Amino acid sequence: MHLRSPVPSSRPTRTALAVAAAVLLASATAACGDAGGLQGAGATPTAVSPDRLWPDLTPASSPAFEIGEVDTTTVKGVTVPGGDIHDVDPVAVVRAEIAANPGDYGAGAYDGTARRMAGCGRSGAAGRECPVLKAYYRDLTGDGHDDMTLGFRQLPGNLTAVRVYTVRGHRLVQVMAYEDAVSGVELAGRSVIIRSPSEVAGYEYRLQWTWDQQQHAMLLTHDEMLRTGSPRRSPGASPGTSRGPTPSSSPAPSSSASGR
Repeated sequence: MHLRSPVPSSRPTRTALAVAAAVLLASATAACGDAGGLQGAGATPTAVSPDRLWPDLTPASSPAFEIGEVDTTTVKGVTVPGGDIHDVDPVAVVRAEIAANPGDYGAGAYDGTARRMAGCGRSGAAGRECPVLKAYYRDLTGDGHDDMTLGFRQLPGNLTAVRVYTVRGHRLVQVMAYEDAVSGVELAGRSVIIRSPSEVAGYEYRLQWTWDQQQHAMLLTHDEMLRTGSPRRSPGASPGTSRGPTPSSSPAPSSSASGR
Protein backbone atom coordinates (compact mmCIF):
# COMPACT_ATOMS: atom_id res chain seq x y z
CA MET A 1 0.00 0.00 0.00
CA HIS A 2 1.45 3.29 -1.12
CA LEU A 3 1.12 6.14 1.34
CA ARG A 4 0.81 9.63 0.00
CA SER A 5 3.33 12.11 1.35
CA PRO A 6 1.75 14.99 3.23
CA VAL A 7 1.13 18.13 1.20
CA PRO A 8 2.86 21.22 2.67
CA SER A 9 0.31 23.60 4.24
CA SER A 10 0.23 27.29 3.20
CA ARG A 11 -0.99 28.40 6.70
CA PRO A 12 1.73 29.07 9.29
CA THR A 13 1.72 26.90 12.35
CA ARG A 14 1.05 28.26 15.86
CA THR A 15 4.71 27.72 16.74
CA ALA A 16 5.86 29.74 13.74
CA LEU A 17 3.54 32.60 14.67
CA ALA A 18 4.86 32.67 18.23
CA VAL A 19 8.45 32.77 17.02
CA ALA A 20 7.68 35.58 14.60
CA ALA A 21 5.92 37.60 17.30
CA ALA A 22 8.88 37.20 19.63
CA VAL A 23 11.25 38.41 16.94
CA LEU A 24 9.10 41.46 16.18
CA LEU A 25 8.80 42.30 19.90
CA ALA A 26 12.53 42.04 20.36
CA SER A 27 13.10 44.30 17.36
CA ALA A 28 10.64 46.90 18.63
CA THR A 29 12.23 46.87 22.07
CA ALA A 30 15.67 47.33 20.56
CA ALA A 31 14.44 50.19 18.39
CA CYS A 32 12.65 52.07 21.21
CA GLY A 33 15.20 51.51 23.91
CA ASP A 34 13.83 52.00 27.44
CA ALA A 35 11.71 55.05 26.63
CA GLY A 36 8.63 55.19 28.81
CA GLY A 37 9.94 52.65 31.27
CA LEU A 38 9.76 53.10 35.03
CA GLN A 39 12.73 54.79 36.60
CA GLY A 40 13.77 54.83 40.21
CA ALA A 41 13.36 58.05 42.19
CA GLY A 42 16.33 57.34 44.35
CA ALA A 43 16.59 56.12 47.88
CA THR A 44 13.62 56.82 50.13
CA PRO A 45 14.64 58.77 53.23
CA THR A 46 14.07 56.98 56.49
CA ALA A 47 11.10 58.30 58.44
CA VAL A 48 12.18 59.92 61.68
CA SER A 49 9.73 60.47 64.51
CA PRO A 50 9.78 63.84 66.31
CA ASP A 51 11.90 64.05 69.42
CA ARG A 52 10.04 65.24 72.47
CA LEU A 53 12.16 67.65 74.48
CA TRP A 54 12.10 67.96 78.27
CA PRO A 55 9.52 65.22 78.88
CA ASP A 56 9.60 65.92 82.63
CA LEU A 57 8.59 69.55 82.20
CA THR A 58 5.17 70.22 83.68
CA PRO A 59 2.80 71.31 80.85
CA ALA A 60 1.43 74.83 81.18
CA SER A 61 -2.28 75.03 81.94
CA SER A 62 -2.81 78.73 81.19
CA PRO A 63 -1.32 81.26 78.74
CA ALA A 64 1.48 83.53 79.89
CA PHE A 65 0.03 86.59 78.16
CA GLU A 66 -3.53 87.73 77.61
CA ILE A 67 -3.76 89.02 74.04
CA GLY A 68 -7.54 89.16 73.66
CA GLU A 69 -7.57 86.83 70.70
CA VAL A 70 -11.27 85.97 70.97
CA ASP A 71 -12.52 89.32 72.24
CA THR A 72 -15.59 90.69 70.51
CA THR A 73 -16.96 94.17 71.07
CA THR A 74 -20.34 95.70 70.41
CA VAL A 75 -19.75 99.11 68.85
CA LYS A 76 -21.45 101.74 70.99
CA GLY A 77 -23.25 104.56 69.22
CA VAL A 78 -23.59 102.70 65.90
CA THR A 79 -26.74 100.71 65.17
CA VAL A 80 -27.91 98.74 62.15
CA PRO A 81 -31.70 99.24 62.13
CA GLY A 82 -32.28 97.37 58.87
CA GLY A 83 -29.74 94.67 59.62
CA ASP A 84 -27.76 95.54 56.46
CA ILE A 85 -24.12 96.30 57.22
CA HIS A 86 -23.81 98.16 53.91
CA ASP A 87 -25.87 100.94 55.50
CA VAL A 88 -23.26 101.50 58.22
CA ASP A 89 -20.96 104.50 57.70
CA PRO A 90 -17.31 103.32 58.06
CA VAL A 91 -16.26 106.79 59.19
CA ALA A 92 -18.81 106.65 62.01
CA VAL A 93 -17.38 103.29 63.08
CA VAL A 94 -13.83 104.67 63.33
CA ARG A 95 -15.09 107.74 65.21
CA ALA A 96 -16.86 105.40 67.65
CA GLU A 97 -13.60 103.54 68.27
CA ILE A 98 -11.72 106.78 68.89
CA ALA A 99 -14.42 107.92 71.32
CA ALA A 100 -14.33 104.60 73.17
CA ASN A 101 -10.52 104.64 73.49
CA PRO A 102 -9.47 108.24 74.15
CA GLY A 103 -6.14 107.17 75.61
CA ASP A 104 -5.16 105.39 72.39
CA TYR A 105 -5.96 108.41 70.23
CA GLY A 106 -4.90 111.24 72.50
CA ALA A 107 -1.68 113.24 72.71
CA GLY A 108 1.40 111.08 72.44
CA ALA A 109 -0.52 108.18 70.88
CA TYR A 110 -2.43 108.07 67.57
CA ASP A 111 -3.49 111.68 67.86
CA GLY A 112 -2.77 112.18 64.15
CA THR A 113 -5.62 109.80 63.34
CA ALA A 114 -8.06 111.68 65.54
CA ARG A 115 -6.99 115.00 64.09
CA ARG A 116 -7.32 113.93 60.45
CA MET A 117 -10.81 112.52 60.97
CA ALA A 118 -12.02 116.07 60.42
CA GLY A 119 -11.26 115.67 56.72
CA CYS A 120 -13.50 112.62 56.23
CA GLY A 121 -16.42 113.38 53.95
CA ARG A 122 -14.83 116.52 52.58
CA SER A 123 -13.54 117.02 49.05
CA GLY A 124 -10.16 118.08 47.76
CA ALA A 125 -7.00 118.09 49.83
CA ALA A 126 -8.93 118.03 53.10
CA GLY A 127 -10.73 114.86 52.08
CA ARG A 128 -7.46 113.15 51.21
CA GLU A 129 -6.34 113.65 54.80
CA CYS A 130 -9.04 111.24 56.02
CA PRO A 131 -7.30 108.15 57.50
CA VAL A 132 -10.24 105.80 56.84
CA LEU A 133 -9.67 103.42 53.94
CA LYS A 134 -12.27 101.95 51.62
CA ALA A 135 -14.46 99.33 53.30
CA TYR A 136 -14.83 95.86 51.74
CA TYR A 137 -17.75 93.50 52.13
CA ARG A 138 -17.89 89.71 52.13
CA ASP A 139 -19.63 86.97 54.10
CA LEU A 140 -16.83 85.90 56.44
CA THR A 141 -19.03 84.39 59.16
CA GLY A 142 -20.98 82.03 56.90
CA ASP A 143 -24.43 83.34 57.88
CA GLY A 144 -25.33 84.37 54.35
CA HIS A 145 -24.91 88.10 55.02
CA ASP A 146 -21.99 90.36 54.21
CA ASP A 147 -19.56 91.42 56.92
CA MET A 148 -17.40 94.52 56.75
CA THR A 149 -13.60 94.60 56.66
CA LEU A 150 -12.42 98.08 57.54
CA GLY A 151 -8.97 99.65 57.60
CA PHE A 152 -7.65 102.99 58.79
CA ARG A 153 -4.25 104.56 59.29
CA GLN A 154 -2.91 104.96 62.82
CA LEU A 155 -0.98 108.22 62.76
CA PRO A 156 1.66 109.29 63.26
CA GLY A 157 3.58 106.17 62.39
CA ASN A 158 3.52 103.35 59.88
CA LEU A 159 0.66 101.26 61.25
CA THR A 160 -2.64 100.30 59.67
CA ALA A 161 -5.55 99.06 61.76
CA VAL A 162 -7.61 96.22 60.28
CA ARG A 163 -11.03 95.48 61.72
CA VAL A 164 -13.84 93.05 60.87
CA TYR A 165 -17.46 93.73 61.84
CA THR A 166 -20.62 91.66 61.67
CA VAL A 167 -24.25 92.32 62.61
CA ARG A 168 -26.02 90.63 65.51
CA GLY A 169 -29.55 91.68 66.30
CA HIS A 170 -29.26 95.10 64.68
CA ARG A 171 -26.03 95.74 66.57
CA LEU A 172 -22.61 96.18 65.03
CA VAL A 173 -20.09 93.76 66.55
CA GLN A 174 -16.33 93.84 66.06
CA VAL A 175 -15.03 90.27 65.69
CA MET A 176 -11.40 90.96 64.75
CA ALA A 177 -8.91 93.74 65.49
CA TYR A 178 -5.26 93.92 64.47
CA GLU A 179 -2.72 96.57 63.59
CA ASP A 180 0.73 96.38 62.06
CA ALA A 181 2.95 97.84 59.36
CA VAL A 182 0.78 96.36 56.63
CA SER A 183 1.98 95.69 53.07
CA GLY A 184 -1.16 93.90 51.87
CA VAL A 185 -4.56 92.56 52.92
CA GLU A 186 -6.55 89.79 51.22
CA LEU A 187 -9.90 88.11 51.78
CA ALA A 188 -10.03 84.40 51.02
CA GLY A 189 -12.99 82.23 51.96
CA ARG A 190 -13.65 82.83 55.66
CA SER A 191 -10.22 84.33 56.24
CA VAL A 192 -8.46 87.68 56.35
CA ILE A 193 -4.81 87.42 55.32
CA ILE A 194 -2.45 90.22 56.35
CA ARG A 195 1.05 90.57 54.94
CA SER A 196 3.62 92.65 56.81
CA PRO A 197 7.25 93.51 56.04
CA SER A 198 9.97 91.74 57.96
CA GLU A 199 13.26 93.08 59.27
CA VAL A 200 14.87 90.06 57.55
CA ALA A 201 15.61 90.93 53.93
CA GLY A 202 13.72 88.77 51.42
CA TYR A 203 11.07 87.62 53.88
CA GLU A 204 7.65 88.78 55.02
CA TYR A 205 5.24 87.95 57.80
CA ARG A 206 1.91 86.49 56.79
CA LEU A 207 -0.94 86.19 59.28
CA GLN A 208 -4.27 84.53 58.63
CA TRP A 209 -7.35 85.23 60.72
CA THR A 210 -10.20 82.76 60.19
CA TRP A 211 -13.78 82.76 61.41
CA ASP A 212 -14.39 80.22 64.17
CA GLN A 213 -17.99 79.14 64.60
CA GLN A 214 -17.53 78.02 68.21
CA GLN A 215 -15.89 81.22 69.43
CA HIS A 216 -17.96 83.49 67.16
CA ALA A 217 -14.81 85.45 66.39
CA MET A 218 -11.95 85.59 63.93
CA LEU A 219 -9.03 83.57 65.33
CA LEU A 220 -5.38 83.85 64.41
CA THR A 221 -4.94 80.46 62.71
CA HIS A 222 -1.61 81.00 60.90
CA ASP A 223 1.39 83.17 61.76
CA GLU A 224 4.39 82.48 59.57
CA MET A 225 7.46 84.03 58.00
CA LEU A 226 7.71 83.36 54.26
CA ARG A 227 10.37 84.02 51.66
CA THR A 228 9.37 86.61 49.07
CA GLY A 229 12.30 86.06 46.72
CA SER A 230 13.40 89.67 46.96
CA PRO A 231 16.82 90.20 48.54
CA ARG A 232 16.03 93.81 49.43
CA ARG A 233 14.62 95.03 52.73
CA SER A 234 10.92 95.79 52.53
CA PRO A 235 10.14 99.53 52.70
CA GLY A 236 9.24 100.67 56.19
CA ALA A 237 10.50 97.50 57.87
CA SER A 238 12.30 97.95 61.14
CA PRO A 239 13.15 95.80 64.15
CA GLY A 240 10.40 97.68 65.99
CA THR A 241 7.62 96.48 63.71
CA SER A 242 4.83 95.12 65.87
CA ARG A 243 4.24 91.38 65.76
CA GLY A 244 1.06 89.64 66.79
CA PRO A 245 -2.15 91.05 68.25
CA THR A 246 -1.76 94.04 70.53
CA PRO A 247 -3.01 93.65 74.10
CA SER A 248 -5.26 96.70 73.75
CA SER A 249 -7.30 95.40 70.85
CA SER A 250 -7.04 92.55 70.67
CA PRO A 251 -3.49 98.27 52.24
CA ALA A 252 -4.57 97.24 49.24
CA PRO A 253 -7.24 94.51 49.42
CA SER A 254 -7.36 91.84 46.73
CA SER A 255 -9.62 92.24 43.74
CA SER A 256 -11.61 89.19 44.86
CA ALA A 257 -13.20 91.24 47.62
CA SER A 258 -16.35 93.09 46.68
CA GLY A 259 -16.13 96.74 47.61
CA ARG A 260 -19.01 99.15 47.87
